[in-house]
Amino acid sequence: MQPFSIFVVDDEESIRHGVSFALKRDYAVKTFATAEDTLEALKAGAPDLILLDIGLPGMSGIEALEVIKEQIPGVLVIIVTAYEDIDTVVKAMRLGAHDYIIKPIQLDLLRASIKNALETIKLRKEIQVLQEKCLRENTPCFIGESNAIQDVMKIVERVAQSPDTPVIILGESGTGKELIAQSVHYKSPNFQGPFVTLNCAAIPRELLESELFGYERGAFSGAAANGKKGMVEQAGGGTLFLDEVGDLSLEAQAKLLRFLENGEYYRLGGTKKFQVRTRVVSATNKDINSMIEQGLFREDLYYRLAVIKIWVPSLNNRPEDIIPIAKHFLVELGGKYKKKFTSIAPAAASLLCDYPWKGNIRELRNIIERGVLLENGPQLQLFDLGLMSAASEAPLPPGATAAGFPQLPDGGVDLAALEKHFIREALKKARGNSRLAADLLRMTYYSFRYKRKNLQEGKDEV
Repeated sequence: MQPFSIFVVDDEESIRHGVSFALKRDYAVKTFATAEDTLEALKAGAPDLILLDIGLPGMSGIEALEVIKEQIPGVLVIIVTAYEDIDTVVKAMRLGAHDYIIKPIQLDLLRASIKNALETIKLRKEIQVLQEKCLRENTPCFIGESNAIQDVMKIVERVAQSPDTPVIILGESGTGKELIAQSVHYKSPNFQGPFVTLNCAAIPRELLESELFGYERGAFSGAAANGKKGMVEQAGGGTLFLDEVGDLSLEAQAKLLRFLENGEYYRLGGTKKFQVRTRVVSATNKDINSMIEQGLFREDLYYRLAVIKIWVPSLNNRPEDIIPIAKHFLVELGGKYKKKFTSIAPAAASLLCDYPWKGNIRELRNIIERGVLLENGPQLQLFDLGLMSAASEAPLPPGATAAGFPQLPDGGVDLAALEKHFIREALKKARGNSRLAADLLRMTYYSFRYKRKNLQEGKDEV
């Protein structure tokens, strides 16, 4: 394990030398005489800890501290001052200094302060490792290379710093709103708490209130003998995700609003007041503003839910993400069904990019799963997708079978002529590219080239 790294910043050479000599056995120490030299060195990488003198020539230690905390918020800084000026110390602490030391420096106090700071760093790193483990185990990868989705993830990173700020996620069905909600949870300080999901559209409206807040014994006919905890209570110390929040009844909306305002609620049929601290993340694909105008959704509740709004763009608005997401599903589902799919054929990739994804990522996953389940790979081909009829949106011809093929006429067919016809059609669609034409006909390139050569030798132009 590498030793913790420390920058010592002081204009007095004797102090730089003395502190470095005292610490270099246990830590990796670098020394600097000015704030400007320190800031330049930080461009190459930040240390774990900075010992920063306040009284520096040129840029002062306070000015340097402000720049350091703005550029690298996570680095810990211990300020060193020649005298205990309370105003200066308070200002430094407000700017984010971890601790302060008075000159002349007493090595035992310095070591104690450094040890305390490095214990904080060690704890942070342990939490980060645990947090990353939770993300890997609980959150499917949210993939995206487009600027649109990168902007969304930047908002998620910022929002997650708060443990309880309400968030509403807006977007079409299947865009990955629940994945965004999970990311907010597992990147937040409450990541070790529960992530509880309530699909408001999947529960009858008359039962939503009891699901949300729970109920006491005898609250209604058929109620459990011991009552029941609601989702709000189960999500205590974590995150409650309300999917399709637009389906809440007005009565349930009123009670949710009361809970959001003070964290208090009553179980259905009960008189005991409960109090729980949890973050509420909601999502909907409905036009909430239109629902507010129609009196179907409370405006005051919307403002409480939408402290932070995250709009997730549809897949059609970020076509550059389609193939990376498809490849991710190809690997994931290949593992699930124990099949080794390694790539997507060019013609299949082209169709995926041109297809109108009404169901967004959810629909894309289903299409890839169909291909992986029904075929053997290693390459996902155009016909594996099952999108040919859907892509053209053309009705099947009269007499076609359920699979989309015409019925065999009583007089039979000229199979060679049919083959010749479709080879020509495939080459037209592929603009003369034999590899793409082979994909369209679900043939290997070599088989296609052989058949095309035979037809050409038969003096048919193909």
